[in-house]
Amino acid sequence: MKLAEEAGADYVGGDELIKQIEDGWVEFDVAMATPDMMPKVAKLGRILGRRGLMPNPKSGTVVPPQDIPRAIKEARQGRAEFRLDRTAIIHLPIGKVSFENGKLVENLGAVIEAIVKAKPSGAKGQYIKSISLCSTMGAGLKVDVRSALALAA
Repeated sequence: MKLAEEAGADYVGGDELIKQIEDGWVEFDVAMATPDMMPKVAKLGRILGRRGLMPNPKSGTVVPPQDIPRAIKEARQGRAEFRLDRTAIIHLPIGKVSFENGKLVENLGAVIEAIVKAKPSGAKGQYIKSISLCSTMGAGLKVDVRSALALAA
């Protein structure tokens, strides 16, 4: 726990934090756990799972104690995972309402750069066909693909 506090975690705890979450408190963006805490955290699956906050080794939120500072630093910098769904669409956040416009544009450029780098070598032709941005409950806005690709470069 001391490592997490030193690395800059907002909330650190064990059983008392689990109890707090069971009582309905979910005022955080990322939940992390060490492998030894996962059996205790597993009972929070119904609460955290619905919100996409459940620690998961594949998403890098279940980390060994020695890697906690690195994981917290990455989470603070806004590390985001992305995968294709069944229809080859990527859904991921690039920011929050409180972000400045320049920061959102910078994040969009970083996302597009990461997607282009992740392009499989066997993929031919135009890899990104269209881009649409929207708020959580808002209508989507079309973005010019060429302009967006220029942002990444």
